[in-house]
Amino acid sequence: MDAGQHQGRGLYAPIEPFETGRLDVGDGHRVYFERCGNPRGAPAVFLHGGPGAGCSPAQRRLFDPERYCVTLFDQRGCGRSTPHASLETNTTWDLVADIERLRAHFGHDRWLVFGGSWGSTLALAYAETHPGRVSALVVRGIFTATRPEIDWYYQEPIPVAERGDLVAAYRRRLVGPEGPAQLRAAKAWSLWEAGTITLLPNALATQFGEDRYALAFARIENHYFTHDSWLEPDQLILGAHRLADIPGVIVQGRYDVATPARAAWRLHQAWPKAQFELIPDAGHAFDEPGILDALIRATDGFA
Repeated sequence: MDAGQHQGRGLYAPIEPFETGRLDVGDGHRVYFERCGNPRGAPAVFLHGGPGAGCSPAQRRLFDPERYCVTLFDQRGCGRSTPHASLETNTTWDLVADIERLRAHFGHDRWLVFGGSWGSTLALAYAETHPGRVSALVVRGIFTATRPEIDWYYQEPIPVAERGDLVAAYRRRLVGPEGPAQLRAAKAWSLWEAGTITLLPNALATQFGEDRYALAFARIENHYFTHDSWLEPDQLILGAHRLADIPGVIVQGRYDVATPARAAWRLHQAWPKAQFELIPDAGHAFDEPGILDALIRATDGFA
């Protein structure tokens, strides 16, 4: 556990992909992908949060472009993947299969897997399913998708009579008829998350408040949490023994409201080989200075 200040490393310079496209993964879904850095570099895959958020140009910059060949992709139904905001055949295990399809499509034997927040959930699910395909694992803002974690976080206003189950109350609105009520619920869900993921002022509220983004983000995230992300209770912690031979780094903000530190500590206990970095002056967002420094040092270390 590292309780020191981490203020050293920042993002690499902006970079454009050397390849983009959409991979037909079946079930009517086409997943947008982009590849960045050195085509002959160490393979890595970046798993974005949400579920339902999509990847962004800043996330390309977490890897040394001279030493890594990085794949980023928008998970089913979000970002530039199609169909937009779709909940059909959109589960954790569909996404795990998509990661494996992308790995095989690009001809990588193994790759570094990087995920934060929901991306950490997906990274753990993939690594526990395909441990032989993971060269290293970097996870941040640990979320193991248990019911207590979900119930802790979603406290946005809902009529008193429906507050016994907030996720279900939102689902009725998000999968109901299209219109103002659906969009109000989507924006409330999305803006709550934007406002709580960092200790620092941020511009995320603008993106999270955009109609198209908010609708995909809220619908898909609520869809996953309604179904407990298709995971058995505590599955990712109980299955962490499958990570025993994988080197890794766990990065966690001390003041993370979205994914409190208990889950990260439990993961480290179940996966003691991983280095655990508790950042004392940070919340949840990947670009807070202490968290960013730890993530860049991690990817540099595995390059």
